[in-house]
Amino acid sequence: MDNNPIYARKPVITYLLIAANVLLWLLETVAGGSDNIDVAMKFGALYTPYVMQYGQWWRLITSMFLHFGIDHLASNMISLGAIGPYAEWYYGRAGMLVLYFAGGISGNLLTIAVENRSGDYGISAGASGAIFGLVSIFIIFALTPGLRRIFPMKRVILAIVLMLLPGFSDHSISMTAHMGGLLGGFVTALLLLPLRIHTEHSRGW
Repeated sequence: MDNNPIYARKPVITYLLIAANVLLWLLETVAGGSDNIDVAMKFGALYTPYVMQYGQWWRLITSMFLHFGIDHLASNMISLGAIGPYAEWYYGRAGMLVLYFAGGISGNLLTIAVENRSGDYGISAGASGAIFGLVSIFIIFALTPGLRRIFPMKRVILAIVLMLLPGFSDHSISMTAHMGGLLGGFVTALLLLPLRIHTEHSRGW
């Protein structure tokens, strides 16, 4: 790890986001259990009618830090720990934070749009939309000279498809959050390119 240019600077934002997610899960657990729907709603899970009818738009953000059970938390935090440092290395700490929130909010907005259209409402939470926002940077890598050799487009697309695949069979997984996060993250990643923070990286890849 010490010889990996990704970790030339400690991915502080990634660690802080993981800590925030774990802390909220612990608070949910103490308050009655992270699997408890009433607790989830109290802490700010996403519920489209509450957002649209009562203007509780803050749920677009709070829901990104809540999880249903330890397995849900663990899978997302492992993914964040693996992907976050790449975003932080390439875009800097501020840029990585922007991508994280852009992905999470975009995923939630798409969820709201789809549920409003279908009339089928659910209670959702989790960092997966935000994480898919970070995943979009690998498409940027695949399009970038000097990085595309390490991140060929075919491999990147295959990896993204494999990450999306469980959502096609498991209806407890929010595909709209994943797809919205990926799309919102990619658009944001493109917009950030001209303003990308130039940290001291190794470009020997």
